[in-house]
Amino acid sequence: MNETIPAATLEARNLVKDFKLRSGLKTSILHAVKDVSFTLESGKTIALVGESGSGKSTIARMLMKLETPTSGSILLDGVETPNSGRAIANYRSEVQMIFQDPFASLNPFHTIIHHLERPLRLHHPHLSKSQVRDRAHELLERVRLSPADNYADRRPHELSGGQRQRVAIARALAPGARFIVADEPVSMLDVSIRLGVLNLLADLQREDNLGVLYITHDLATARHFSDEIMVLYRGDVVERGPADEVILNPQHEYTKTLLNAAPEPENLGKLRDEVRRELAGL
Repeated sequence: MNETIPAATLEARNLVKDFKLRSGLKTSILHAVKDVSFTLESGKTIALVGESGSGKSTIARMLMKLETPTSGSILLDGVETPNSGRAIANYRSEVQMIFQDPFASLNPFHTIIHHLERPLRLHHPHLSKSQVRDRAHELLERVRLSPADNYADRRPHELSGGQRQRVAIARALAPGARFIVADEPVSMLDVSIRLGVLNLLADLQREDNLGVLYITHDLATARHFSDEIMVLYRGDVVERGPADEVILNPQHEYTKTLLNAAPEPENLGKLRDEVRRELAGL
């Protein structure tokens, strides 16, 4: 942890999100998120775990001010942020998001350097053109796309999935964010490169004292890359606690179900050995 960077908090307080569903003349209410509260501190990672449709991404979108809560509030350093005006721009310079699909989140018509220079210009208007360029190159180096000149003038389709997600991480850092909302940041990547991207996030967190909300359905990475785990089921937090405690001693039946559905490491090892034997016989 970098002691020179002041501590900060991002708090979700009693968040509720309902959606109206219309079918013909009938209207029903979908309770997507039900009274969810947590406090994310700088330098810490909270993993939000649950299956598809559990409300994870809705919470992420509310934190990013892309959805307005039906009720409840979001506070940055104890201060509630309005949902309109200049305040949102200031808030988003502090809280940034890494989306699930790195290809969809990058504009295919623009170069990599453009994706980094734009947030730098928007959030740091005092920087000169050369300073913006230098900062963008530094960001590429920080996410281990080095030398930066080899990547700056490429377009997203010219990079691999892992490289694109590293650009997305660099873009999230560009405004000077203190909190990162990472929505399934490695689920679209090849298994062989997921660990490298997660290790990069962990290194950047230590360097910048970032608070990270890690949204995932992968209990293994939730355990190893987070301090606390919250298990979400149909919009409710049904279990929460220190990562090891939740994984090794689950209390709620839904958590147990998620753990039982996860592949056993020893079974994966046996499967890998079988595949190797089959390939050797070809």
